[in-house]
Formats: sequence, structure tokens, C-alpha cells
Amino acid sequence: MSDPVTDDRVDPPLDGDERATLRGFLDFHRATLRRKTAGLDAEQLATTLPPSDMTLGGMVSHLAWVEHWWFEQVFAGHDEAEPWASVDWDADDDGDWHYATDHTPQQLRDLFDEHVARADAVLDAVDDWSTLSQRTGRRSGRPFSMRWIVTHMVEEYARHNGHADLLRQSIDGQVGE
Repeated sequence: MSDPVTDDRVDPPLDGDERATLRGFLDFHRATLRRKTAGLDAEQLATTLPPSDMTLGGMVSHLAWVEHWWFEQVFAGHDEAEPWASVDWDADDDGDWHYATDHTPQQLRDLFDEHVARADAVLDAVDDWSTLSQRTGRRSGRPFSMRWIVTHMVEEYARHNGHADLLRQSIDGQVGE
């Protein structure tokens, strides 16, 4: 994860095609999450901002799971991989958030980076973003295009990075996009 003072994120292209623009925004938001959680210890990653019980550590593990869910499970049709296959989802439907509780900051960062790399491998293997997912939506019963999944991931990160701004500021006063 990057030094929070150094902004090494790459801006999305201003004149890119659809693929380059969407991928640029996804990568920018992934880097923003890394930046918002950089340099924090376990106690800081477990800090809440009441009344919410959301934590930055939980956000890192949640977004690792979201990367796995959308790219590997939904799009590629793979089975649930560890550590998610061992989560008792019936007992804790927020197991992806609570996974962070028992893991070090480095383990969380490694988990996130591993799932981003695996998601990127799926993404990089798809030439046509109109290609449909192996699995279908619960409500629609229809598959998702890769275009839809990438756009949704940008939305997911943008929303949680807003949460990360508030949490990080409450921890150490650090602000910024």
C-alpha cells in the first residue's frame, strides 16, 4: 500500500476509449483505497465512526471479496475461493467485513492485492466487454456484461472511498481525495 502523503495514483485518461476510461477509473479507485488505508496499524484499521460499525480494515476485506465475487465467481463462473469458502455466511452475512477482525494489516493488504490481481487476470482475458457472465443476477435472472461489472465496480469503490475519507479523517485527521 502506498504512503498516504505520496499520491502515486494514475489519473484515468481524459481522451481514452470506453475500455481505457473505465479501467482507468477502476484502477484509480483501487489505488485510492490503498492510499486511504496506508500506514495504519491494526487498531486504526479497526476504528469505527459511530453510529456505524464500519472499519477501514473491514472495507479492505469487503472489497477484496467484491473483486472475487464479481470477476471470478459471477463473470468467470468459478467456485468460491478461500478464505471466502470457509466463511459461515448463514451465521454472518457480513463475513467479508468481519474477516478483517482476525487478520493483520499486512494480511489484509495482501488479500486485497491478491484478489485485485486475480480480478485483473479475468478482466485482461476479455477482449469484448459485451461478453456476458457465466452466472445470472438474482433479481433479473439475466447475465451481466463485463462492461456492467466494471462500471458497477467503479460505483462500489467510489461509494466506499467516500466512507474511507470520513473514517481516515476521524483516525488521524488526514483528508484528501
